[in-house]
Amino acid sequence: MAFTFDDLQRACQSEWDAYIRHDFVQQLGNGTLAGDAFRHYLKQDYLFLIQFGRAYALAAYKSPTLDDLRQAKAGLEAIIGLELGLHIDYCRQWGISEAELQALPEARATMAYTRYVLDTGNRGDLLDLHVALAPCLVGYAQIGKWLSERPETVRGEANPYDHWICMYEGAEFQQAAAAEEAWLNRELAEISPRRFEQLVRIFRDATRLEIDFWDMGLNQRM
Repeated sequence: MAFTFDDLQRACQSEWDAYIRHDFVQQLGNGTLAGDAFRHYLKQDYLFLIQFGRAYALAAYKSPTLDDLRQAKAGLEAIIGLELGLHIDYCRQWGISEAELQALPEARATMAYTRYVLDTGNRGDLLDLHVALAPCLVGYAQIGKWLSERPETVRGEANPYDHWICMYEGAEFQQAAAAEEAWLNRELAEISPRRFEQLVRIFRDATRLEIDFWDMGLNQRM
């Protein structure tokens, strides 16, 4: 049988739902999230994105074909060229300078997740690495779409986090996530059931670490 990204998601559905619909996400959509919690998340997400840029650089190094190399380049550009630049500008709007971002220590949840991804990529192959990365790129796109379609989500000036929602529901980020999902579907179609179970474990672990990252933001933990 041919596996797809949807099969990965279904195999970890309870963890995926807890991630996509986390209290942090729902409060952000409602506009009720504490400002200090959001600032803490923004600061750590800056450090998170830098490490994920390194992960996509690792994906480029591990790419055996030109198509794989192009996909890694697209992921790197989505993180470094698009998301990180938007993130720095957005942090300025919240009173957080780039100098402050560069001086931050990493929270334990940031270190745990990003080092897990890098370790998975170093000891595994390119597919292992992309599966570990998928909850971030594909997951944030799903979160943006879910928030935009959710009746309870407050939009416009009434929600101080509306710009954040706009970033992840936007066409450019959605296209990057769709390209990543298409790459995963192509690669997953050729694997065995045993290999699929190995990848499910990676995907589940990465999704659980995404949940921990939301917990860290909500509770302002270091």
